[in-house]
Amino acid sequence: MKTLNLTYKEPGDIVPFIRKHDIASHSEVLVHMYAGSTDKDELSGIIQLIRGNLPQAQVVGATTDGEISGGVISTNEIIISFMLFDKTQVHTSLYPFEEFESLDNIGHQIVQEMITEKTKLILLLANGLHFDYDKLAQGLGRHSSHTETKIFGALAGANGEFGETYVWLDDQITINGIVAIALDSEVLEVYPLSNHCWKEIGTSFLMTCAEGNIIRSINKLTPLMILKKYLGEQFVKELPLSGTQFPMMTVRNGKKTPLFVTHVLEDGSIKVDRRVYEGESFTFSYTDAQGIIDKTKLQIEELINKPVESILIFNCMARRRYFGHFVEKEIKALQGIAPTTGFFSYGEIDYSSKGQVDYVSFSNITIAMSESTVIKSRSPLMVDFEMPNETKAVLALSHLVDASTRDIAKLNKSIEKSEQRYKSLFEHNSDIVFSIDLFGRVLSVNPRFSEIFGFTEKQILKKSALSFLKPSDVERVSNHFFQALQGIEQTYEVDLKERDGQERTYLIKHIPIIVHGERAGVYGIGRDITAQKKAEERVAYLAYFDAATALPNRQNFSERLSEKMDEIKKAKSKQKLAVLFIDFDRFKLINDSLGHYVGDKLLIHIIERIRKILPSKSYLGRFGGDKFTLYLSDYKSVDEVINIAQALLNSIYKPILYNEQEFYVTASIGVSLFPNDGVNAESLLKNADAAMNQAKKLGGNRVKFYSNDMNHQAMFRIELESYLRKALEKNEFFLCYQPFIDIQSKRVIGAEALIRWDHPKLGLVSPAEFIPLAEETGLITDIGVWVLRSACLEAKRWHEIGIGDMTISVNVSAHQFQQPTFIQEVKKALMASGLEPSYLQLELTESVMLRNATYSIAVMKELQELGVQLSVDDFGTGYSSLSYLRDLPINNLKIDRSFIKNLRYDSKDVAIVHAIVTMGKGLNLKVIAEGIESEEQLQLLETLSCDVAQGYHLSKPREQGEFEKFIKERLMSFI
Repeated sequence: MKTLNLTYKEPGDIVPFIRKHDIASHSEVLVHMYAGSTDKDELSGIIQLIRGNLPQAQVVGATTDGEISGGVISTNEIIISFMLFDKTQVHTSLYPFEEFESLDNIGHQIVQEMITEKTKLILLLANGLHFDYDKLAQGLGRHSSHTETKIFGALAGANGEFGETYVWLDDQITINGIVAIALDSEVLEVYPLSNHCWKEIGTSFLMTCAEGNIIRSINKLTPLMILKKYLGEQFVKELPLSGTQFPMMTVRNGKKTPLFVTHVLEDGSIKVDRRVYEGESFTFSYTDAQGIIDKTKLQIEELINKPVESILIFNCMARRRYFGHFVEKEIKALQGIAPTTGFFSYGEIDYSSKGQVDYVSFSNITIAMSESTVIKSRSPLMVDFEMPNETKAVLALSHLVDASTRDIAKLNKSIEKSEQRYKSLFEHNSDIVFSIDLFGRVLSVNPRFSEIFGFTEKQILKKSALSFLKPSDVERVSNHFFQALQGIEQTYEVDLKERDGQERTYLIKHIPIIVHGERAGVYGIGRDITAQKKAEERVAYLAYFDAATALPNRQNFSERLSEKMDEIKKAKSKQKLAVLFIDFDRFKLINDSLGHYVGDKLLIHIIERIRKILPSKSYLGRFGGDKFTLYLSDYKSVDEVINIAQALLNSIYKPILYNEQEFYVTASIGVSLFPNDGVNAESLLKNADAAMNQAKKLGGNRVKFYSNDMNHQAMFRIELESYLRKALEKNEFFLCYQPFIDIQSKRVIGAEALIRWDHPKLGLVSPAEFIPLAEETGLITDIGVWVLRSACLEAKRWHEIGIGDMTISVNVSAHQFQQPTFIQEVKKALMASGLEPSYLQLELTESVMLRNATYSIAVMKELQELGVQLSVDDFGTGYSSLSYLRDLPINNLKIDRSFIKNLRYDSKDVAIVHAIVTMGKGLNLKVIAEGIESEEQLQLLETLSCDVAQGYHLSKPREQGEFEKFIKERLMSFI
């Protein structure tokens, strides 16, 4: 991947830039456009210009409070960055606020719609400060099943005016919405860095009246009075910009959360950038400049040693205003690592190393990306960030104030009366707090205790604390009590029954009460941890069980299998054990066509069937996707294993009724036996998997037992793949040509190009061995391009030497056909060879044409408009539907050889072939029969009015020279 940056000045800049860098040749283009302008018409015009020249590109962006491009900071400019991906797919979506009840719902929807197993990064661009982005972070936080996906984002700016902002996706520009960008890839690496440090200063304050994101009173005074008293008149005059200097720091869910003042209302209330809650306390804070500098140095030194190709930056506008000199150096240093782009924002969405999504402020979020693992050589970077003198002076003053505040706080604490300490501990604590005397009797309880357990303080005083416990817990809790009396702090869990009769789990801490150096009893503090315990139990469950099917997961199954084998080995028994690897055949088609939700529903239905027929001493687990594992123990003979496996196949094959539609599923089952096929869990699973793959290769819907030959086959396959990867560059491939014969005139009208591989060590490798492997590894795309170009060049040469204006037919794989560049490759092959498009015939199977049918038909129509002919290969073995044939833009039907193989005057295949020929003629298609092996078959096809024949009876596939000799001899026979 790479990033190309353009600073926009006028419309005439864009097209030359695109052409200069050949951006149009890239299929995956993500265009970032960040604008200091809020002129909607101007923005729309630029987007239309980009889209008009790059229809494949996806344009996203936002208005800013400053732009970042190529290591340079600008204001009121429009910067356009073209991110070009080679191995990453880009998906985008716009989520308008008015279509959702809350931002929490939007976050959840983004997670559901945008994140897949391949998603490495989600980027979000959102509007302004006027929305509850903490809720958005909560919704985004529901992506625990996709822990590999990182989520970052930024809020659009408006040049520091805190007014209306825009975000956009292509031609959709909105003031109320979120643009989501998903980057899906198996190779993309993301190296995120975030930097935001705060220090609290001074005393704490209480929000005594608050609603929404407006604070009405602080310590029962108007917020404006508090701001003027503690931060000064000048601070108030410069709001909202000054609000980013000294945010109000509160703690939520154990995390420090800054609140930034955005407006002062007429009644002296203040508006902040987040929702606030009455009763919350806060402390004024300031930026830890030294901490930010130190962390930036470490982060840049870390990035230098990464294979970084592009860097995206979301930098808070406040950092630029108050640390401008430092921010410039910071961005310049990042540019020294890789091309940078980004903008200065009103807030950021951060993703922590613990997988938590947060809405933050005064942050720098750096997202380094690479599709490569190569670390480029770079010039040495001088990370010499130095704090300006004026900043050092401010920090020294802040430390002085902070130290003075702490001293005053200590002094106040020393003179507080014991009653005040008592009330602070008891009355204002959200946990239950109680005290017990030396004899275990209750001395006092706080209001929270009375509220939860339904007793007044008077009702409970002097009662034994043990009366609240279950009899089974009395001895254990008593021991903790006596340990606490000895001066040893105690912490334990216990279940207590609340006033509503429900039992909840509490974490109790006992601390000894010391009065005048003597122990007088025990303080108890209890926190309800029921929800935490349930969450821990859920996490523990998900670590060992599959969420969708409730079956044991891969780790669980492997551990249980190992335990079972250890048990057999220790007992030295002759107990038998079989491992079955079950994989549903072609289940991906169901997921692709109906969606994973329906696929999971069907899987659950099948699993319920399987469970009903399994013997008691068996263990079933989900290995992953549509693969399942099962072990059987204590069976009497291998026949019993065979019967169970066959019963599984029969049960799976039964039709499933879903939404009034029947579905049929088959499975391939591989079996390995202990100890013959392995002495540990890993080898048994590996060998059962190998047997399953062999069953699948044989057509599926069958059971296959493991044999040593499969290991040899697996090793040969690995060796073959390594050779195949180098075959193209070593020129080991060559083409053979098998002619097409016009049945009526007996003349050669064309030929099919068939690839062959002559390896120096292996000799001639069968296409049946290397073509499936090439498709599986993705090498088929490059090989297919070579075949297409070579075949076109050869056909053109035939025309030039005068052996006939023959067509050349080339087979196209599903993987090659679905590539966005396929049409371009066809055009390049025709242009390079000079072959007229009408002489090129592309053969596609029905399954290839009907995979992603809308896209396929569009590609086929474009090919036909070029003049290229299209053939349905292996007709009759796929979906074979008249309705599909009617809609597909094709020229020829090629009858599969399975119908020709047994074709005789007295065979049933005559009726089938006659029906196909008649149907083809009715659709105005040329009908080709392949696999002709006898004169009887040829004569019969002539009687049935078939147009073209191909097969060994007419000619085997021949190499170039032999084929040309055959053509010339054939021509001579007609003279």
